[in-house]
Amino acid sequence: KQIELTNFFLSNPCRTIRVWLKRDSGQYWLSIYHTMSSPCSAMAYHHDSRRIFVGQDNGSIMEFHISEDFNKMNFVKTYPAHQNRVSSVIFCLGAEWVISTGHDKCVSWMCTRSGSMLGRHYFTSWASCLQYDFETQHAFVGDYSGQITLLKLEQNTCSVITTLKGHEGSIASLWWDPVQRLLFSGASDNSIIMWDIGGRKGRTLLLQGHHDKVQALCYIQLTRQLLSCSADGGIAVWNMDIRREEAPQWLESDSCQKCEQPFFWNIKQMWDTKTLGLRQHHCRKCGQAVCGKCSMKRSTYPIMGFEFQVRVCDSCFDSIKDEDRTSLATFHEGKHNISHMSMDVSRGLMVTCGSDRVVKIWDMTPVVGCSLATGFSSR
Repeated sequence: KQIELTNFFLSNPCRTIRVWLKRDSGQYWLSIYHTMSSPCSAMAYHHDSRRIFVGQDNGSIMEFHISEDFNKMNFVKTYPAHQNRVSSVIFCLGAEWVISTGHDKCVSWMCTRSGSMLGRHYFTSWASCLQYDFETQHAFVGDYSGQITLLKLEQNTCSVITTLKGHEGSIASLWWDPVQRLLFSGASDNSIIMWDIGGRKGRTLLLQGHHDKVQALCYIQLTRQLLSCSADGGIAVWNMDIRREEAPQWLESDSCQKCEQPFFWNIKQMWDTKTLGLRQHHCRKCGQAVCGKCSMKRSTYPIMGFEFQVRVCDSCFDSIKDEDRTSLATFHEGKHNISHMSMDVSRGLMVTCGSDRVVKIWDMTPVVGCSLATGFSSR
């Protein structure tokens, strides 16, 4: 029988971990469940060892072991990882570490053999999400200030490698691809950023196609596709197997870089020309500082990640061809608030759950073009 392990994350705090089994008929039935002492806030499941690590609102992490027939859940131990709500949990079998982030503004790593604390690192904001490279022992921690910190974890210490800044809102989700060494981040500014960590060039790609907070990400290395889910139920599948352009840095100027009219803070030029200052805008394609009259056009530009219309200057609008406006992503409606998502790439199945107390299982094979049977099929 195929096994599905899911956890309910509800707006009304839930204290129950449930294991669901899938019958041959395709129906799901509740096999076992365990009631926690505190509301559940995060979970990590290790398939090979059948170990579950459940983070709670009180800051502790509880470990359970699932029996081979999935009909019994045995309590193992409790880890005093945080002083406040646990936001993310990752289990590393090789090092026997359980790594977690919490609303006490720290990331901690504990030994699963002894249950003792190995180390902590504190941030200036709540740590909201976590990804971990098992080979190099690097951790990526996103926080509510909108920045991502790259840490090198050691047995009893850690070192800060770098800090990634690019989002204008809190980091809601992270996904690390160890093969291509790419980091994807989704945030409350409705955008996604791809960070080229392996290239060491600081290359970033901006993806804008959601109209609400991006809360879940999954990169499918086999087909070079990125799945993203937002709080309004939007599901996007991005084609990353093409050459994309980086969004330009916004330029600063005291006057419009097209018509040379002064902006409202340029007192001297306004006095010299006897004109009123204009409001500053930026063209999303070239990054130049322009006034409203020189940037009245709107256009999509998917190769730069803009899947909906954004402000562009008149000259950039004229340079964009019709074929340049062809979408490089597909968009679907989840029809419920998606707070968490998990993708089974081998079978092309996706599980979503949200604040509406509903768990949905999606057949994504027509969209992502991969399954265990076909291996790979062209989109």
